Amino acid sequence: MTTHPLSAHIASVLAIDPDAGAIDFAGDWTTWGQLGSLAGSVSALVTRLNPEPTPRTGILLRNTPEHVAAFLGVLLAGGTVVVINPSRGDERTRDDIAALELPVIIGTEADLDKLVAGSASTSVVRLEGIPAEPVVVTEATEKPTEQPSSEDASSPVAVHMLTSGTTGPPKRVELSYDMLAHSVLGEPATRIAVPTTLSSGAAIVNAPLVHIGGIYRILQCIVAARPFALLGRFDLDEWARAVRTHQPKAVSLVPTAVRMVLHSDLTRDDLASIKVVTSGTAPLSVEDSEAFTDKFGIPILTSYAATEFGGGVAGWSLPDHKKYWADKRGSVGRASGGAQLRVVTEDGTVLGPDESGLLEVKPGQLGPDADWIRTTDLGKLDADGFLWILGRADQAIIRGGFKVIPDVVRDAIESHPAVAGASVVGRPDDRLGETPVAVVELRPGATATSEDILTHLGARLARYEVPTELLIVDTIPRTPSGKADLRAVRDQLAGAIR
Repeated sequence: MTTHPLSAHIASVLAIDPDAGAIDFAGDWTTWGQLGSLAGSVSALVTRLNPEPTPRTGILLRNTPEHVAAFLGVLLAGGTVVVINPSRGDERTRDDIAALELPVIIGTEADLDKLVAGSASTSVVRLEGIPAEPVVVTEATEKPTEQPSSEDASSPVAVHMLTSGTTGPPKRVELSYDMLAHSVLGEPATRIAVPTTLSSGAAIVNAPLVHIGGIYRILQCIVAARPFALLGRFDLDEWARAVRTHQPKAVSLVPTAVRMVLHSDLTRDDLASIKVVTSGTAPLSVEDSEAFTDKFGIPILTSYAATEFGGGVAGWSLPDHKKYWADKRGSVGRASGGAQLRVVTEDGTVLGPDESGLLEVKPGQLGPDADWIRTTDLGKLDADGFLWILGRADQAIIRGGFKVIPDVVRDAIESHPAVAGASVVGRPDDRLGETPVAVVELRPGATATSEDILTHLGARLARYEVPTELLIVDTIPRTPSGKADLRAVRDQLAGAIR
């Protein structure tokens, strides 16, 4: 099998300066040589344990240097990383692993002991940390069942990614080597060359590796030969330490993290090095975006992406933000990365500027011959090509004939000064069909009653948009990407009224 340009690029970067620091993890550095050595060992094991052209390897991914090395090792082998989230709940994760029938599974001892049952068709590899070598715990004695794949022979699947599953059962999406290369290296004709020296300055990676944002962020750093600080999860104090230590010019924060930083005691001096914040994965309200800029003097560039697209398809650039933000505040920016966007009716009629409908996308990552992909997002495009996401069509609540968009209600709730976050879902109603209900998480030290927040909403929403129940909770259940887990939110509400 011919080595894919992405794999070759990664291998070249890992060899540039083996003694230099690659990953800062809680103040301890892993060198490029240690990262490359473990990645090479994993690559060799994967190739031996599953000698297929594109060996499938499940990884119980966590945000640690050894998991980064394991991920890179499978790519060096030309294999497929099957992402397994060990934090989804033990029973669900065990069921997921059993259904996947993986030839090889990699993880730490604690995760393997708890989540992986013995199987004659699965080899199990234990990560011992860095620089320790991985250990083969058990070696398969039978060949696993052949799994169907839609991969193209010219571009095998690099990552079998599990979507967040905020509204229903998570589904798996195949990301090909070509898709990843397009996103992190650019188009073939203008693809970036392998660096000859390491980049100066370190980035910060706080997105989870089980989410597409974390994988792209890691790969962006690796292909640019840029060291990075890796956070096990987003922790305000650890993030602030990394910012003070490495003085990055740009950082990426999901909306929940934006709000944590916004309502913290951090000052402009603490974030003095940062010139821009990028944000995606979930909607960020205009109020939060502008409050962040007012407090820290840093613009937030929002973007629009999905796992199915293989990355971003729209976003703000800094020049666009400086020129257009005042007139187009709330937009997620313009088409990017060669993507095409359009808004249509349910029957496929293309709508004109500023008309609301279903968003369809031709992602640049899928090449010029890609088909239009219809999303479940309601949106509109203006005459200048700026996109507004108005909410999820499949989450719209029809209350007595009136359409309620949960994101609109959530934005209004989160504009209350005591609120740290909110989630809005529909509840069946015998008379009205469905009504909006909400759970609310307060900021540390803040006080507010449900009545206080409902009064606040009275001046900001139509009467039919105001939730019929608003429950204040200690913590809103969220997915690793920071989105509210709507199924868990419904369970939370149901448990509170039993």
